[in-house]
Formats: sequence, structure tokens, C-alpha cells
Amino acid sequence: MGTTKGHPKGLYLLFVTEMWERFSYYGMRALFMLYMVQALLFDKETASQIYGSYTGLVYLTPLIGGYIADRYWGNRRSIVVGALTMAFGQFLLFLSACYFSEMELAKWLMFCGLGLLILGNGFFKPNISTMVGHLYTADDTRKDSAFTIFYMGVNVGSTIAPLICGLVGNTGHPEDFKWGFLSACIGMLLGAFVFQLFKNKYICDPDGNAVGVAPKKKELQVVSAPVSSEKIWRVSSMVASIVVLTLLFSVNWQAEGSGYFAGADWIGSLIYATTIVIPCFIIIDKSLTRVEKIRIGVIYIIAFFVIFFWAAYEQAGASLTFFADEQTDRHIGNWEMPAAYFQSFNPIMIVVLAPVFASIWSFLGRRGLEPNSPCKQAIGLLLLALGYLFIAFGVKDAVPGVKVSMMWLTGLYLIHTMGELCLAPIGLSLVYKLSPVRFSSLLMGVWYLSTSAANKFAGMLSGYYPEKGIARSFLGYQIENLYDFFMLFVFMSGTAAVILFLLSGKLHKMMKGIE
Repeated sequence: MGTTKGHPKGLYLLFVTEMWERFSYYGMRALFMLYMVQALLFDKETASQIYGSYTGLVYLTPLIGGYIADRYWGNRRSIVVGALTMAFGQFLLFLSACYFSEMELAKWLMFCGLGLLILGNGFFKPNISTMVGHLYTADDTRKDSAFTIFYMGVNVGSTIAPLICGLVGNTGHPEDFKWGFLSACIGMLLGAFVFQLFKNKYICDPDGNAVGVAPKKKELQVVSAPVSSEKIWRVSSMVASIVVLTLLFSVNWQAEGSGYFAGADWIGSLIYATTIVIPCFIIIDKSLTRVEKIRIGVIYIIAFFVIFFWAAYEQAGASLTFFADEQTDRHIGNWEMPAAYFQSFNPIMIVVLAPVFASIWSFLGRRGLEPNSPCKQAIGLLLLALGYLFIAFGVKDAVPGVKVSMMWLTGLYLIHTMGELCLAPIGLSLVYKLSPVRFSSLLMGVWYLSTSAANKFAGMLSGYYPEKGIARSFLGYQIENLYDFFMLFVFMSGTAAVILFLLSGKLHKMMKGIE
């Protein structure tokens, strides 16, 4: 059975569910930093740290949620539980914004809401995409186009979210943030309702069997084979290593107040420790052959460089939101565009440019000129640096207090989108191709761990956004104005691009025979 006309209706159900989840996430993200600074009166550095911790943990909890789904609940229940948990989290943010004038209550509600969003995402994120492939037979040629259609759900959701949530929430009046969070809550409830209503009818394999149900007792008995003492030792050692590294990161963190632990960033320490420990324990597994270790090593090297890409790219929801709100002239005629609208630019550009880049790679491939995968990722990093260089020149001679044209921020997003199309799709493909089958899920988790570390790093870097009367220094580099701030990302991304480009030939040889 190679192919069948059309796609199963279950694909479109998953498309709609994912679309509303992304609507909820990006709608909230478009407002979150502005809410913390304008309504709760956090300084930009503290708001950036909270943002980084939230987005970092969002990519950490899927390791737990995926395990629970595989072991106990199945994909379906995990998706519904995750969606409802996130909807409740968004509702707590709505309540927080309702009582923003009562500062302590508003902050408590906000942190509880963030906790539920992180927990719910852990159950939702790793389970919905895995169900797409199960709708088709192993030899069905429609799979590639199915994942393309599913990915469009991500872009549709992330496009309309800032437009709707920004329209009702980003009005310039702190009391209106609540409507943006409520919109995100309603979007998530819609996704959960539609999935729950139609899942039994449409989420089935080609033979009509339900996909994503909880594992049966017989299957669990197979999974629950006697655990060897070596496995117990490995798990215990991994947990102990994460705890020890978390403590080490924490006591060496730049502290505020009295004592080393007073300002320790425990969440950041946990994320970085986990990002180091889990890959180490995979690579030392005795069952791995030398060739498998080399291939996993390539994944690790590329994942390391990806951290620098996403740390700079994810400023879209952090420092670039400040820039859009405070330093960008957003007037179009007599209408002032909400700052949150800029976060719709990237997904719109992805939809427009993705076919163009696919055609470019095909054109170069037919002539034997297509760059290898690591080289494409180096190009992505270089484009990221060029985007920041573009906006740095836009603000270099800007007079303090005078806003610059939106052309500069729009140009940055255009260049960054081209960089994303060079890097993001290639990374997931490499993990799939290079991973030993028995470690494929775990190594995909490692890939998301790098994104988790990158998001936390992004929050830290956003904290260096220049504020009047506050001088900041990053590793000896003085940041006194916006030009200095944007050039920091030029140096970081550009250096990573050059190093990866120099390594690309060697990495390609290590991958030879895989691609």
C-alpha cells in the first residue's frame, strides 16, 4: 500500500488541536514580558530571567510527559490532560491580570499559572506530533506531506495569536492584559474540546484501530522486565549527577544579597545540569558501537551550536518585544500597530519563504552544489548574525528618545526567518537519521534539551537590554546602548557560524553514508 488519495481526517483534527495550542502559547508569549514590566512593574532584567526560566522549562518537561504517556496514559489522555492544565494556567494569568494592582496576589497567581503551563506542555508537546505518523502505514508515501500539513498548524496558530491577543491585550493600558490571557485560555479550551469530541472517531490507524490509547497490561509486563543492578546504578548516578551539578551551578551563579545562595538561579542550574548529564549518560552506554557513538557525537556537536542560534533567535519574545514597544515607530497612517503584532511576522514569512528555500535546495542539489547539512546550519547562524548587524546599524545614530522606523525590526525578522529555514528543519532530520533506533526518542529529547538551555540563556541575555542609568557588562563586554546590545548577538552568532563552518567538512565525513 504505497499511497491513497487524500489524507485521513485524523490529520486535520491533529492540525486544529496543534493550531489552538500554538495560539495559546504564542498569544501569551506576545504579552508576557510587557505584562511583567508594565503591569507588575518588574525591571527588565528580572522579567527576562522569569521569561527564560519559563520557556526553558517548557522544553524540559516533555521528557517527563513523554515517559508517562508511553508507560501509563497513552497519547490521547496525555494530550487532553495537558491541554486542560494549560488552559487553567492561562486562566490563572487572566486572574493575575485582573488583580494586577494587588501586586503580591497578582505575582502569586502568575507564578502558579506559569507552573501549570509548564506542566501541561510537558504532557501535550511530545504526544501530539507522534500520533501523525501512526495514522499511516509504514510504506505510505503521504507521510512527508502529512507532517508538512501538520507543521502548517503551528504556523497558523503562531500567526493569528499575536494579532488577536495583541489586539485585545496590548492596548497600552495595563488593565487590558487580562483579555489577551483570556483569549489564550479560550483558544486552548477550544483545542481540547475539539480533540476530545472527535478523537475516537478519527484518530485511528489505516485498519481502524484506535491510535494513542493507554498501553495494555500485557504490554506493560513486557516493559516491566526485571531491572538489572547496572541500570539501577546508571539511573541513580544520573540523578545524583544532576543534583550535584545543579548545586555547583547555583553556588557559582552571580548572587544578589547576602550569601552565595541568595541570588542563585536554581531553575537555570537545573536546566543546564540536565542538559549536560543526560547526553553524557547516553554516550557511555556499553551497547553502543563505535560508529553509533560517532553519529551521536555529531548530534551533540550540532545541538551545542543550536543553543547559540535559539538563544539569539528567541529574543523575539524577550528583548525585541521591549524594542518594538519602546524604540520602534509603529504608526501606519493614524493607526499605531500593537508591539505584539511583530511576533506574527516570522510565521507569516516562514509560510511564504519555505517553498522558496525548498526550491533553492532542489535547484542546487540537481547541480551538485547543495551545501551539506552542517554547512546549512552554519549559514543559518551567519544569517542570524547579519539580522542583528542590520538592526544595529539602524540604531547606531539614533537620537535618544526618538523611535526608529519599523523597517529595521521587519528586516531583522526577515533575515532571521531565512536563517531559521536553513537551520531548524535540518536539525530534526539529522537527529532522525543519525540516532540508533533504540535511542531515537531519548536523543530527540536531548535535542529539545538544547532548546531548553537556549531559551534559558535567551532570558539571561535579554537581561542585558540597556536601561537608562544602568551600565551592564557581559564577560567584559560593556553594554551602554542598543548598538552595543545588538552587536553582542552579532559577535556570538557570527563566531559560532565561523567555527561550525570550519567543522562542517569534518562533521560531514563523520556522517558519510548516512545522508
